[in-house]
Amino acid sequence: MSDDVWTVGRLLTWTSDWLATRGSETPRLDAEVLLAHVRGCPRIALYTAFETPVDEAQRGRFRGLVKRRGEGEPVAYLVGNREFFSLPLRVSSAVLVPRPETEDLVVRVIDICRDSAAPRIADVGTGSGAIVVALAKHLPRATFLATDISPQALEVARENAARHGCAERIEFVVCDLLDAPAGAGPWDVVVSNPPYVREDEFALLPRDVRLHEPRGALVAGPRGVEVLERLAAVAAERLVPGGWLLMETGPAVAAASEAALEQQPELVREPTLLDTAGLARVVRARRRS
Repeated sequence: MSDDVWTVGRLLTWTSDWLATRGSETPRLDAEVLLAHVRGCPRIALYTAFETPVDEAQRGRFRGLVKRRGEGEPVAYLVGNREFFSLPLRVSSAVLVPRPETEDLVVRVIDICRDSAAPRIADVGTGSGAIVVALAKHLPRATFLATDISPQALEVARENAARHGCAERIEFVVCDLLDAPAGAGPWDVVVSNPPYVREDEFALLPRDVRLHEPRGALVAGPRGVEVLERLAAVAAERLVPGGWLLMETGPAVAAASEAALEQQPELVREPTLLDTAGLARVVRARRRS
Protein backbone atom coordinates (compact mmCIF):
# COMPACT_ATOMS: atom_id res chain seq x y z
CA MET A 1 0.00 0.00 0.00
CA SER A 2 1.29 3.48 -0.89
CA ASP A 3 2.93 5.59 1.78
CA ASP A 4 0.51 8.32 0.76
CA VAL A 5 -2.43 6.32 2.11
CA TRP A 6 -3.28 6.97 5.75
CA THR A 7 -4.61 3.74 7.17
CA VAL A 8 -5.92 3.16 10.68
CA GLY A 9 -2.65 1.50 11.69
CA ARG A 10 -0.46 4.22 10.22
CA LEU A 11 -2.50 6.96 11.89
CA LEU A 12 -2.32 5.25 15.26
CA THR A 13 1.44 4.76 15.06
CA TRP A 14 2.19 8.33 13.99
CA THR A 15 -0.22 9.85 16.51
CA SER A 16 1.03 7.72 19.40
CA ASP A 17 4.62 8.79 18.71
CA TRP A 18 3.63 12.45 18.46
CA LEU A 19 1.51 12.46 21.62
CA ALA A 20 4.39 10.86 23.52
CA THR A 21 6.50 13.92 22.65
CA ARG A 22 3.73 16.15 24.00
CA GLY A 23 3.75 14.62 27.46
CA SER A 24 0.85 12.16 27.24
CA GLU A 25 1.26 9.34 29.77
CA THR A 26 -0.91 7.02 27.63
CA PRO A 27 -0.24 8.08 24.02
CA ARG A 28 -1.38 4.87 22.32
CA LEU A 29 -4.59 4.68 24.34
CA ASP A 30 -5.30 8.35 23.68
CA ALA A 31 -4.82 7.86 19.94
CA GLU A 32 -7.09 4.80 19.88
CA VAL A 33 -9.89 6.45 21.87
CA LEU A 34 -9.86 9.54 19.67
CA LEU A 35 -9.78 7.61 16.39
CA ALA A 36 -12.54 5.24 17.50
CA HIS A 37 -14.63 8.27 18.45
CA VAL A 38 -14.12 9.86 15.03
CA ARG A 39 -14.92 6.60 13.23
CA GLY A 40 -17.95 5.90 15.43
CA CYS A 41 -16.79 2.42 16.40
CA PRO A 42 -15.70 0.55 19.54
CA ARG A 43 -11.98 0.90 20.22
CA ILE A 44 -11.49 -2.83 19.82
CA ALA A 45 -12.77 -2.60 16.24
CA LEU A 46 -9.65 -0.67 15.28
CA TYR A 47 -7.57 -3.82 15.73
CA THR A 48 -9.24 -5.52 12.78
CA ALA A 49 -9.03 -2.40 10.62
CA PHE A 50 -5.31 -1.56 10.64
CA GLU A 51 -5.10 -1.70 6.83
CA THR A 52 -8.32 0.27 6.26
CA PRO A 53 -7.80 3.73 4.73
CA VAL A 54 -9.23 6.67 6.69
CA ASP A 55 -10.94 9.27 4.52
CA GLU A 56 -10.02 12.94 4.54
CA ALA A 57 -13.11 14.06 6.46
CA GLN A 58 -12.35 11.69 9.36
CA ARG A 59 -8.66 12.57 9.26
CA GLY A 60 -9.55 16.25 9.55
CA ARG A 61 -11.70 15.68 12.62
CA PHE A 62 -9.03 13.41 14.08
CA ARG A 63 -6.27 16.00 13.52
CA GLY A 64 -8.30 18.61 15.36
CA LEU A 65 -8.83 16.37 18.37
CA VAL A 66 -5.20 15.23 18.42
CA LYS A 67 -4.00 18.84 18.37
CA ARG A 68 -6.18 19.66 21.34
CA ARG A 69 -4.96 16.57 23.17
CA GLY A 70 -1.39 17.64 22.47
CA GLU A 71 -2.22 20.95 24.15
CA GLY A 72 -3.29 19.07 27.27
CA GLU A 73 -7.06 18.83 26.95
CA PRO A 74 -8.30 15.60 28.60
CA VAL A 75 -9.44 12.85 26.24
CA ALA A 76 -12.70 12.50 28.17
CA TYR A 77 -13.61 16.12 27.40
CA LEU A 78 -12.66 15.68 23.75
CA VAL A 79 -14.98 12.71 23.26
CA GLY A 80 -17.56 13.81 25.86
CA ASN A 81 -17.63 10.49 27.68
CA ARG A 82 -15.84 8.50 30.36
CA GLU A 83 -16.53 5.02 31.69
CA PHE A 84 -16.99 4.69 35.45
CA PHE A 85 -17.98 1.49 37.24
CA SER A 86 -18.64 -0.02 33.78
CA LEU A 87 -21.12 2.77 32.99
CA PRO A 88 -20.59 5.25 30.14
CA LEU A 89 -21.05 8.77 31.49
CA ARG A 90 -21.18 12.13 29.78
CA VAL A 91 -18.55 14.56 31.00
CA SER A 92 -17.80 18.19 30.24
CA SER A 93 -15.40 20.84 31.45
CA ALA A 94 -17.96 21.65 34.19
CA VAL A 95 -17.09 18.43 36.04
CA LEU A 96 -14.07 16.42 37.08
CA VAL A 97 -13.18 13.46 34.91
CA PRO A 98 -14.23 10.40 36.98
CA ARG A 99 -11.22 8.41 38.25
CA PRO A 100 -10.91 4.66 38.85
CA GLU A 101 -9.88 5.35 42.46
CA THR A 102 -13.32 6.79 43.19
CA GLU A 103 -14.89 3.44 42.37
CA ASP A 104 -13.69 2.30 45.81
CA LEU A 105 -16.29 4.62 47.36
CA VAL A 106 -19.03 2.97 45.33
CA VAL A 107 -17.94 -0.53 46.29
CA ARG A 108 -17.92 0.31 50.00
CA VAL A 109 -21.34 1.97 49.99
CA ILE A 110 -22.83 -0.99 48.11
CA ASP A 111 -21.38 -3.33 50.75
CA ILE A 112 -22.88 -1.21 53.54
CA CYS A 113 -26.34 -0.94 52.01
CA ARG A 114 -26.74 -4.24 50.19
CA ASP A 115 -29.06 -5.72 52.82
CA SER A 116 -30.84 -2.50 53.82
CA ALA A 117 -34.55 -2.26 53.10
CA ALA A 118 -34.63 1.29 51.72
CA PRO A 119 -31.39 3.18 52.45
CA ARG A 120 -31.25 6.97 52.10
CA ILE A 121 -27.97 8.16 50.64
CA ALA A 122 -26.61 11.67 50.06
CA ASP A 123 -23.85 12.24 47.49
CA VAL A 124 -22.26 15.60 48.27
CA GLY A 125 -20.45 17.38 45.44
CA THR A 126 -21.81 14.96 42.88
CA GLY A 127 -20.16 16.52 39.81
CA SER A 128 -20.90 14.27 36.85
CA GLY A 129 -23.08 12.09 39.07
CA ALA A 130 -20.65 9.19 38.71
CA ILE A 131 -21.01 8.01 42.31
CA VAL A 132 -24.75 8.47 42.70
CA VAL A 133 -25.61 6.93 39.32
CA ALA A 134 -23.38 3.90 39.94
CA LEU A 135 -24.96 3.43 43.37
CA ALA A 136 -28.48 3.81 42.01
CA LYS A 137 -27.83 1.11 39.41
CA HIS A 138 -26.67 -1.35 42.08
CA LEU A 139 -28.99 -0.39 44.96
CA PRO A 140 -32.48 -0.46 43.41
CA ARG A 141 -34.27 0.06 46.75
CA ALA A 142 -32.26 3.14 47.72
CA THR A 143 -33.24 6.79 47.30
CA PHE A 144 -30.71 9.55 46.85
CA LEU A 145 -29.90 13.22 47.16
CA ALA A 146 -27.17 14.61 44.90
CA THR A 147 -25.87 18.11 45.66
CA ASP A 148 -23.38 20.42 44.00
CA ILE A 149 -22.69 24.14 44.09
CA SER A 150 -22.43 24.16 40.29
CA PRO A 151 -25.71 24.21 38.30
CA GLN A 152 -23.74 23.21 35.21
CA ALA A 153 -22.37 20.14 36.96
CA LEU A 154 -25.84 19.12 38.12
CA GLU A 155 -27.13 19.32 34.55
CA VAL A 156 -24.46 16.78 33.55
CA ALA A 157 -25.41 14.59 36.53
CA ARG A 158 -29.11 14.74 35.63
CA GLU A 159 -28.34 13.72 32.08
CA ASN A 160 -26.30 10.74 33.26
CA ALA A 161 -29.02 9.64 35.65
CA ALA A 162 -31.62 9.82 32.87
CA ARG A 163 -29.31 7.95 30.52
CA HIS A 164 -29.13 5.06 32.96
CA GLY A 165 -32.78 5.03 34.00
CA CYS A 166 -32.41 6.03 37.64
CA ALA A 167 -33.28 9.74 37.68
CA GLU A 168 -36.61 9.17 39.41
CA ARG A 169 -34.85 8.01 42.60
CA ILE A 170 -32.40 10.91 42.76
CA GLU A 171 -33.19 14.44 43.90
CA PHE A 172 -30.72 16.97 42.50
CA VAL A 173 -30.18 20.17 44.49
CA VAL A 174 -27.88 23.12 43.91
CA CYS A 175 -26.41 23.95 47.31
CA ASP A 176 -23.25 23.98 49.39
CA LEU A 177 -22.72 20.57 51.02
CA LEU A 178 -26.15 19.71 52.53
CA ASP A 179 -27.21 23.31 53.08
CA ALA A 180 -30.76 22.99 51.74
CA PRO A 181 -34.05 21.72 53.19
CA ALA A 182 -33.67 18.51 51.18
CA GLY A 183 -30.33 17.89 52.87
CA ALA A 184 -31.74 17.68 56.39
CA GLY A 185 -31.83 13.89 56.36
CA PRO A 186 -31.46 11.84 58.38
CA TRP A 187 -29.17 9.84 56.08
CA ASP A 188 -28.03 6.26 56.29
CA VAL A 189 -24.94 7.15 54.26
CA VAL A 190 -23.26 10.40 53.28
CA VAL A 191 -20.67 9.87 50.56
CA SER A 192 -18.45 12.41 48.85
CA ASN A 193 -15.42 12.96 46.66
CA PRO A 194 -14.72 16.49 47.94
CA PRO A 195 -11.92 18.83 46.91
CA TYR A 196 -8.79 17.74 48.78
CA VAL A 197 -5.85 19.29 46.95
CA ARG A 198 -3.79 21.84 48.91
CA GLU A 199 -3.20 25.18 47.25
CA ASP A 200 0.54 24.55 47.15
CA GLU A 201 -0.06 21.20 45.42
CA PHE A 202 -2.08 22.63 42.56
CA ALA A 203 0.93 23.71 40.50
CA LEU A 204 2.28 20.16 40.72
CA LEU A 205 -0.79 18.52 39.18
CA PRO A 206 -0.55 17.10 35.64
CA ARG A 207 -1.00 19.72 32.94
CA ASP A 208 -4.29 18.32 31.63
CA VAL A 209 -5.79 18.40 35.14
CA ARG A 210 -4.38 21.80 36.11
CA LEU A 211 -5.33 23.62 32.92
CA HIS A 212 -8.67 22.05 32.08
CA GLU A 213 -10.52 20.51 35.03
CA PRO A 214 -12.54 22.79 37.35
CA ARG A 215 -10.21 24.19 40.00
CA GLY A 216 -12.99 24.52 42.55
CA ALA A 217 -13.61 20.78 42.43
CA LEU A 218 -9.93 20.09 43.12
CA VAL A 219 -8.54 22.65 45.56
CA ALA A 220 -9.94 22.78 49.09
CA GLY A 221 -7.70 25.49 50.53
CA PRO A 222 -4.27 25.94 52.10
CA ARG A 223 -4.55 22.72 54.14
CA GLY A 224 -6.49 20.57 51.69
CA VAL A 225 -9.11 19.48 54.23
CA GLU A 226 -11.26 22.58 54.57
CA VAL A 227 -14.24 21.10 52.70
CA LEU A 228 -13.83 17.69 54.29
CA GLU A 229 -13.86 19.23 57.78
CA ARG A 230 -17.06 21.13 57.07
CA LEU A 231 -18.78 18.06 55.65
CA ALA A 232 -17.75 15.94 58.64
CA ALA A 233 -19.38 18.47 60.98
CA VAL A 234 -22.61 18.52 58.96
CA ALA A 235 -22.76 14.75 58.56
CA ALA A 236 -22.27 14.24 62.30
CA GLU A 237 -25.62 16.00 62.80
CA ARG A 238 -27.56 14.49 59.89
CA LEU A 239 -26.68 10.81 59.85
CA VAL A 240 -28.91 8.28 61.54
CA PRO A 241 -27.35 6.66 64.62
CA GLY A 242 -24.86 4.16 63.22
CA GLY A 243 -24.95 5.88 59.80
CA TRP A 244 -21.85 6.06 57.67
CA LEU A 245 -19.75 8.92 56.29
CA LEU A 246 -17.30 8.00 53.53
CA MET A 247 -15.07 10.53 51.77
CA GLU A 248 -12.30 10.22 49.23
CA THR A 249 -9.01 11.82 50.22
CA GLY A 250 -5.44 12.04 48.98
CA PRO A 251 -2.30 10.56 50.51
CA ALA A 252 -0.85 14.02 51.19
CA VAL A 253 -3.79 14.99 53.41
CA ALA A 254 -4.85 11.58 54.73
CA ALA A 255 -3.64 12.19 58.28
CA ALA A 256 -5.35 15.59 58.40
CA SER A 257 -8.53 14.00 57.01
CA GLU A 258 -8.51 11.37 59.76
CA ALA A 259 -7.96 14.10 62.36
CA ALA A 260 -10.97 16.00 61.00
CA LEU A 261 -13.18 12.99 61.64
CA GLU A 262 -11.77 12.47 65.11
CA GLN A 263 -12.58 16.08 66.03
CA GLN A 264 -16.31 15.36 65.71
CA PRO A 265 -17.56 13.95 69.04
CA GLU A 266 -20.61 12.36 67.38
CA LEU A 267 -18.45 10.36 64.95
CA VAL A 268 -16.34 7.26 65.49
CA ARG A 269 -13.59 7.01 62.90
CA GLU A 270 -13.18 3.70 61.11
CA PRO A 271 -9.89 2.51 59.56
CA THR A 272 -8.91 4.35 56.39
CA LEU A 273 -9.07 2.27 53.22
CA LEU A 274 -6.14 2.00 50.80
CA ASP A 275 -6.36 2.03 47.03
CA THR A 276 -4.76 -0.53 44.70
CA ALA A 277 -1.46 1.33 44.92
CA GLY A 278 -1.48 1.00 48.71
CA LEU A 279 -2.19 4.70 49.27
CA ALA A 280 -4.73 6.11 51.73
CA ARG A 281 -7.87 6.83 49.71
CA VAL A 282 -11.15 6.57 51.66
CA VAL A 283 -11.65 7.96 55.16
CA ARG A 284 -14.68 6.65 57.04
CA ALA A 285 -16.66 7.27 60.19
CA ARG A 286 -19.95 6.23 61.80
CA ARG A 287 -22.28 8.27 63.90
CA ARG A 288 -22.43 7.03 67.46
CA SER A 289 -25.41 4.78 68.12
